[in-house]
Parts: sequence; structure tokens; C-alpha cells
Amino acid sequence: MRYHSISLLDESRAAVAKVLNAPSEEVVFVTNATTGVNIVLRNLVYEEGDVILHFGTIYGACGRTVQYIADTTPATCISIPLAYPVSDASILSSFNTTVQEIKAAGKKPKLVIFDTVSSMPGMRFPWEKMIVAAKEAGVLSLIDGAHGVGNIKIDLGANQPDFFVSNCHKWLYTPRPAAVLFVPIRNQPLITTSVPTSHYYIPKSAAQYWSPLSPGTKSNFILQFEFNGTIDATPYLCVPAALKFRQEIGGEDAIINYCNTLAFEGGEAVAKILGTEIMAPDPAAVDGGRCPMVNIRLPLLSVPKTEVEPVYNTFTKEVGIRENTFVQVYVHNARWWVRISAQVYLEMKDFVWIAGVLKKECEKINERIKSLATIAAATGEKADVANGADVHVEEVRSAKKVVSGMGDLKVSEAEGETVTVKG
Repeated sequence: MRYHSISLLDESRAAVAKVLNAPSEEVVFVTNATTGVNIVLRNLVYEEGDVILHFGTIYGACGRTVQYIADTTPATCISIPLAYPVSDASILSSFNTTVQEIKAAGKKPKLVIFDTVSSMPGMRFPWEKMIVAAKEAGVLSLIDGAHGVGNIKIDLGANQPDFFVSNCHKWLYTPRPAAVLFVPIRNQPLITTSVPTSHYYIPKSAAQYWSPLSPGTKSNFILQFEFNGTIDATPYLCVPAALKFRQEIGGEDAIINYCNTLAFEGGEAVAKILGTEIMAPDPAAVDGGRCPMVNIRLPLLSVPKTEVEPVYNTFTKEVGIRENTFVQVYVHNARWWVRISAQVYLEMKDFVWIAGVLKKECEKINERIKSLATIAAATGEKADVANGADVHVEEVRSAKKVVSGMGDLKVSEAEGETVTVKG
């Protein structure tokens, strides 16, 4: 196992490298995209005045990692606001403007992190154009492609980012956890250690540590990621089988095209049933901005901030357990949205079904919100809402008491009083 698994790992690296159009000596496996982002961020050396840039839609754990770097090194970080719908041109303009402002302040924009497809909202990002913009600005590019390989077409040979990481267990159909980290040979000297550090780390000091492992002919970059702690590496070894399965059901282009079409048409069907709309991509973007994920606005009233977590749990936990499914809900740009992913095993009828589930749940939540507004009116308060649409209430002479839980709200009667809700 100790030696045979390495040859299998080499086969997997070669297989995923082909899909990415990258040399196999420039790709290694890590457990997930967040780990890959951490490896890059924690290896770079930061000096006073260095600035790390990212967009407001950065994945939460990656954003926290950037903040950690800012807390523990001389570097600082800047988040570029991003609210959809927005054009690719506007995104690029915001980046260029921010870079100019940083340089004008006498600082150095060192690295920019951006997605292939952001998590929430699930929108295709102009990552190809951002690589070019970063190069022109002299800024290193780190691409979080958690929703990348298998989701959209990826050509690293043509686009040449400085660093790229993508999960294989999300859209490429390998078991989890498995992700691929791409570091071109020109940047491999910047990645001095795996995380955790392996037997093959080369100390900067003269001190040397004996290792029973032979380096062979592979680069130190490849060697460090072959074994850096006891884990179940079988998900990495499943890449060839996953790619074989994908080829048998039609191949990469057929899968991506099917999922893109289903996401768009299914999203439109869900929006029609809910009486809302999809988060429209930029029609001028690559592939019209489409990807296998679609975001539909939920027909929810203004949700008090105290109810954000209960509402979220209603969709992600209660509905998930009851209906044996999962959809992601979130607040973006002052509105509630649901993100639905299209997969090869889904059809239009699945989108219609989930639309019915969502509509019923939204109606129940809206009744709950109305009850809360009634209570706010009774107490003479202005509801503190999470999505920007305040509920204003008239003052009344006595309060009502609410008994709330995750189920229905019950409002006790207040003698002789009525409540009027405005907005």
C-alpha cells in the first residue's frame, strides 16, 4: 500500500491535470478548496504595506483566513463590495479602482482572491478576465474554484493563474474529501511547505532531518503533498474512475451543457411558481454568465433580525429532514434567495417539486412574520429587519405577548385592542 498508492496517486494527478489542461507536475491533491487557499496564504511572506484583496462574496472560511493573516502578519486586507446583479465590466472596474487607490496610498496590492463560481450567491465570476487584470496590475491571483472543475470549463494552460484550487468532490463526482491544487512551476518556490508540514520540507537553516523516504526524481513540491499525515487518500485515487463515469454518460461538454440548461430553465420555472425572479447573470459574460447553479428570490416579507436564524434553519434543516433534500438559502443585497444546483440526475420535474415545497414554506414563514409585526405594533416598536424593508407600526396602548418556537406563533389576546400594521 505504501508504494503502490503513490503510483495510483500519480495516475490521478495526470488524469485531473488533463481535465484542467495543466502539466501533472503542477498539480497536487489536498482535502478541500479551503485547505488549498490556506496553504497558499500561509506560505506567502508578507511585508509592511502588503494588501490582500478579495470580494464581498468570498467564501466565509477563506475570508476568515485572510483576516487571520491580517491579524498575524504585517499585511492588511481589503474587501471589495459586490452586490448582484452586476456586470463583469463593473467587477473589473471595481478591482482596478481599488488597486489604484492602494498604490496611491503607497502600499502594495500583493494578492487578490476570487472565485470561479461564488458560493452564495451561486454566480459565475469573470475569473478569466480577472487573471488578466491581476497580471496587468502586478498582483498575484489566487482562485478559489471550489465550484470549478466539473462545473464549468477550466483551461489553466490558457489562463495561467498564479494559484488555483478546486474541489473534486462537488462537481467531478469523486468521494469527499478531494481537491486539486495547481501551482505553476514558476510559483512553486513560494510554496515551501504543505499543511501540515511533511517529511520533505527543506529547512532554511543548515539543520537536516533524516528521512526514510527517497526523493527520487520528483520535485519537492510534488513530494511534500504525497504524504503529509495519515488520512484516507482513497478519494484522491478515485479521480480516474469519476472521469470514466463522466465520459460514459456523455463527457464533460455534454454534462456541463445539460446542467447549465437545466439550471436556467428550472430556475425560471421555480421563479414563476414563486412569483419572483432569478438573479440574472451578465449576458455579456463568458457563456452568458450561466453555470449549473441558479439563484431565485424567495417571496418572503421583511424578516426581523431575530428571526433570521429560525428562517434559515426552517429551510436548511426542517425542510431538509422532512423532504430528504437540501437547498441553500441566504440573504444578499437586502433580499432572501435560494440557490439550487442542477445535476445530471435531476430533471425539470425536480425543480417544479422543490418550488412547491418552497412556496408552501414561504407562506408559513410570512404568516409568522405578520404575527411578529403584530407584536411589534402592540409594543410600539419598529421591527429590526434583516433585508432592508422596515415594518412600521402604529403605537398602541397595551402590549401583546408572543409565545414562539420553531412551530406556529400564538398571540395572546389583549383586551379591547386592535393593531394596525403599515408597510
